Amino acid sequence: PMAVTYISNLTIYTGTDFSQTFVLEDSQSNSVKDLTGYSACAQMKRYESSQKTEDFTIAFANDRTTGRITISLNDTETGALKAGKYFYDLLLNGPTGLTERVVEGTVLVKKSITR
Repeated sequence: PMAVTYISNLTIYTGTDFSQTFVLEDSQSNSVKDLTGYSACAQMKRYESSQKTEDFTIAFANDRTTGRITISLNDTETGALKAGKYFYDLLLNGPTGLTERVVEGTVLVKKSITR
């Protein structure tokens, strides 16, 4: 059985540091997912079919049994984004080779007022 995909819509302000932490659950046990041995990737795009706009930096919690994973962009990366609506998703690659889409949603990029 596939994991449930969690929907999370994000807002990013250009020229600022952005990070968002997710606590992933195991769909079988309804407890936090042990992320030991997992890798992950996340990208945002203007449209599902377009070239990737930006790769998020991925960080796992020091204790991977807590199910915590953080996606982030630094101020230089967000400064290169154009305002508007994007789509993103987060893929987990398991130790067995299984790839799961665990988080998806929209990203609203807004221009920062103060520079």
